[in-house]
Amino acid sequence: MTAKRAAAYSGGVLLLLAWLASAAGLGRQRVTPEQAPQPVETSGTTLLAADVQAQTERLKSRMAAAPAPQIPVRNPFMFASKEVATRRGAKSAEVEAIPLPAVLEPAEPAIDLVGIAEDKAPKGVVRTAIISALSGELFLVKEGESIAGRYRVKAVGADSVELSDQLTGGVRRLVLRN
Repeated sequence: MTAKRAAAYSGGVLLLLAWLASAAGLGRQRVTPEQAPQPVETSGTTLLAADVQAQTERLKSRMAAAPAPQIPVRNPFMFASKEVATRRGAKSAEVEAIPLPAVLEPAEPAIDLVGIAEDKAPKGVVRTAIISALSGELFLVKEGESIAGRYRVKAVGADSVELSDQLTGGVRRLVLRN
């Protein structure tokens, strides 16, 4: 047995003995008849019952003087009757028709030319335009390819790109910024 284990056992035994000694020192206290709790004298249930009856009578008199509830104008759980629906329909016929606004062309998407890459091929130099959209998309397109289903690349120059709008038929030119 190690020294630590012996110290732990002896400490545990000492705690047990201290607990038993403290429990032995406590005795039961004897209650004398004059120390015993005495019942409290109450006013009785008759006063309580009389008070409740008075409150009931006062409430009945206040309820009799209260205004009667009004009949609801509409019932949210039922459809309108035919009479009400025809009156509403007559009012709506008096209102003038509002002219519809002219058809607006869709706004041009926010795209920007970020760069141009060149590849040397046997036919000559092939340029690829690098176009960035505001939505975070990046398009790598060559001449003849489309962008987002709306634009077709007409020409890729050294510092610009010409795009043909397939919805409006217009031409949009993007220039490389320094």
